[in-house]
Amino acid sequence: MKVGGIVLCGGKSARMGRPKAALPFGNELLLPRVVRAVRESTDFVVVVAAPDQEVPPLPDGVPVVRDEVEGRGPLGGLVAGLTALDGACDAVYLSACDAPFLTPAFVRRVIAGLGDPSSLQEEGWWVSVWAAVPQIGGRLHPLAAAYRARVLPVARAMLAANRLRMTDLFTLVPPRALSASELRDADPELRSLRNLNTPEEYAAALRELGVIECPFAPDP
Repeated sequence: MKVGGIVLCGGKSARMGRPKAALPFGNELLLPRVVRAVRESTDFVVVVAAPDQEVPPLPDGVPVVRDEVEGRGPLGGLVAGLTALDGACDAVYLSACDAPFLTPAFVRRVIAGLGDPSSLQEEGWWVSVWAAVPQIGGRLHPLAAAYRARVLPVARAMLAANRLRMTDLFTLVPPRALSASELRDADPELRSLRNLNTPEEYAAALRELGVIECPFAPDP
């Protein structure tokens, strides 16, 4: 099964107050860090940005595609990414750019949740699984999920109907919810699901990394 990766960075970062894609994290910026984790566990990666967004330098061979229409949220990014991949993959792992603790092992485990049609051990259950999405404490994580490429026309129809909530996609295509117990051997603390939305969350993540001083001060 050919699997691509889509990393979204076109959000407005309103709560952070500055573009999250270019935030320093250790010896790299946040977007390239996430791209690296996804790239290590997939066959190829595309980054989806807003139409006029400035994107930090990326590893060689990682293209940047643009949202077809700005402000359509992650669903629009999924559509743009799948359209750019143009049939080159059977499935994709979708990630936001603000997941600094994402690990390749976690990405691989989520992708495995789709099942592999080439495996005789799957006993056919994979046929009905269009998405594999972590569900922790009753909350779905659609921006840390794997999707079969065939969701594209469904997602396009949702955009046309101005139905933009990612979780609504799971009412239209059959998902497999992945529990914490299915993911913890790949990521014991499930830190791959952590997102950074505020300066306070960013500063706390830096401290976990061993960086004491935040590059900018949280708002009082």
